[in-house]
Amino acid sequence: MGKVIVIQFVTLDGVVEDPDGRGGTPFGGWAFRFGPEAVAGDKFRLGPVLQSGVLLFGRQTWEHFSRLWPARTDPFSTAMNALPKVVVTRGAPDLSAWSNSTLLEGELAEGVLRLRQDRDVVVIGSTSVVRQLAAAGAVDEYRLLTFPTILGDGARLLTTPVDLELVSVDVSGAATLATYAAS
Repeated sequence: MGKVIVIQFVTLDGVVEDPDGRGGTPFGGWAFRFGPEAVAGDKFRLGPVLQSGVLLFGRQTWEHFSRLWPARTDPFSTAMNALPKVVVTRGAPDLSAWSNSTLLEGELAEGVLRLRQDRDVVVIGSTSVVRQLAAAGAVDEYRLLTFPTILGDGARLLTTPVDLELVSVDVSGAATLATYAAS
């Protein structure tokens, strides 16, 4: 059985909102202030998951990524573009903008359980999806790329208590990558 892995850019005070500035918040773009090398490539150390896993997105994150990723041709982007992508939404968006994209069938927790039967499921961004999966106890691992900035405002990844076990910490440019197992 695969794992559900949440990957997120986060600030020291736990903010995940608007790391690239596209949300237009006064504090937006905080992750990109550290240069493109801070966010480019396989910063979350997904490695083999990029060949065998599936990406899970909420609709808004998928729509944003579908405008950026298909035109990219570096090795990391090529792997992302080739992976199956599953979108969680109540609507029926046009999924033709990004290859290998499908809608999640059924309820979120049940659909993710089906997806993880034979592969890892990587949740990118998609805060509302992460919160629902965390509440259902369906997240196995969090990989948080923490940037050395404090915003004092903005949405945080989780809004309810979750106990985690630290698995590893690595320096990644100006940020740290901490991997946590859900307890």
